[in-house]
Amino acid sequence: MNEQVSGAAPTRILVIDDSNTIRRSAEIFLKQGGHEVALAEDGFDALAKLGDFHPDLVFCDILMPRLDGYQTCAIIKRNPQFSGVPVIMLSSKDGLFDKARGRMVGSQDYLTKPFTKDQLLQAVLQHRRQEART
Repeated sequence: MNEQVSGAAPTRILVIDDSNTIRRSAEIFLKQGGHEVALAEDGFDALAKLGDFHPDLVFCDILMPRLDGYQTCAIIKRNPQFSGVPVIMLSSKDGLFDKARGRMVGSQDYLTKPFTKDQLLQAVLQHRRQEART
């Protein structure tokens, strides 16, 4: 079942999460939605893949070893080549503080884990629309 808008190029999405389970389920959901997906297991891995993959959207876990999601998001946003790429933070905590801190480093949205296929694809749709308007 391809939910991609006909004629539109697939959205290139980078999923950054230290949980293999979360990475794989996000990959399956996003590919079912017709999107192109790259996976990274932490912030350093993600930063190494950014330049080659050139994502249209990034999902980034907050709690990761070595380089956490806030640091990773801030680095992505400081790079002029990727500063316009929407970053959606992923966390198992649904806290106001986490959401506010995410916004401070430049994230566009926040998704609580575990997420459903519909929640993930809805977030992609919402942020692709916003990008098209800007």
